Amino acid sequence: MKELQKTSKISGFYKLPMKERIDYVKKFSNLTDDEISVFSSTMDLEIADRMIENVIGTFELPLAVAVNFHINKKDYIIPMATEESSVVAAASNAAKIARIRGGFTTEVSEPQMIGQLQLLNVSDVAGAAKKILDHKKQLLDLANQQDKILVDLGGGARDLEVRILDSPLGKMIVTHIIVDVRDAMGANAVNTMCEALAPMMEELTDGKIRLKILSNLADKRLVRAKAVFDKEKMGGEKVVDAFLESYTLASIDPYRAATHNKGIMNGIDAVIIATGNDFRAIESGAHAYAARDGRYTSLTKYHKDKDGNLVGEIELPLAIGIVGGAANIHPKARLCRKILGIVTAKELSEVVASLGLAQNFAAVFALSTVGIQKGHMSLHSKNIAVMAGAQGEEIEKVADKLVKEGKVKLDRAKEILEEIR
Repeated sequence: MKELQKTSKISGFYKLPMKERIDYVKKFSNLTDDEISVFSSTMDLEIADRMIENVIGTFELPLAVAVNFHINKKDYIIPMATEESSVVAAASNAAKIARIRGGFTTEVSEPQMIGQLQLLNVSDVAGAAKKILDHKKQLLDLANQQDKILVDLGGGARDLEVRILDSPLGKMIVTHIIVDVRDAMGANAVNTMCEALAPMMEELTDGKIRLKILSNLADKRLVRAKAVFDKEKMGGEKVVDAFLESYTLASIDPYRAATHNKGIMNGIDAVIIATGNDFRAIESGAHAYAARDGRYTSLTKYHKDKDGNLVGEIELPLAIGIVGGAANIHPKARLCRKILGIVTAKELSEVVASLGLAQNFAAVFALSTVGIQKGHMSLHSKNIAVMAGAQGEEIEKVADKLVKEGKVKLDRAKEILEEIR
């Protein structure tokens, strides 16, 4: 493939026959014929049986790619595993608008995860907390002895933080061990360190360690993405103002913010699943971070620049790995990372945050202009047509008529199908 053609800016990608879409991704990502064939095959049951218990089969989701993404001056085609209509198309369109003014830029903090040790039954809480901090070096050394490979890679336990919390059980001490997990999600490494520290901390304090486990509120592992959305492409400054009016409700009202942030996770979860990461951990961390100040609010922020263009930003914790877990076992997850062309967890988090911002922009843009249903129902109409029994070319015919009539309903789809036949 010529370098000039290696771009994620693809006009009418969704209109291409599936074979042509596959061929484009194959060339863009240098996939072999054998690798491409993996996407059309079901997961090997022996692999599935090693991943979880009581396996009886596999459950597939559609795998698509979002196009037009330009992040930190590099083009990406982004794999997304999702069942929801309009998500991929919306993200691709948002990326196309952001691309006009340079695409997405990101900032990423160090990949530090938090492990928690809950200390109970301490008579002198302040004295116990001091003893823990006085022995910080010994505790960190012990933690790092648990994972020599991680330390050799430049990671490892970095710090200890001690918190004293009031509870119905009385005061308790919660110690945070801060661990740089490099390119891993980090749960196994952090949990192992927590368990290793428990006996020493009990001996130091004469207390009892109860919980010793990773926290999914990974607020020391933050990712920020930013983009400028061209006002003319959006439809003018009045549309930008309408967008900001819509966004403002999410910034002040948790009822709107919950739906607003769900739209962000529509995109983020799809990439997380496609790359074999833990979307439940990402979800819990994101929503907890949205409520970090005691009030649930938007994960994104928007404002106008001096020229009237819309500036969007997102900040959230992303505990993402490219080594360990399903990321290394699942064959399709490995190939999705190859399509992305990423080599570090940091780069993957940059892509994920940018996708989340694009997804949010697309949803609020639709809500503040044509309404969310127009695009969504246009795509959903095909699902309804299939549910009604349409096949082949019938699907498009039934779906088109449903949209034109504005009645995307199963009973009407069955009537239209009877008329066609």
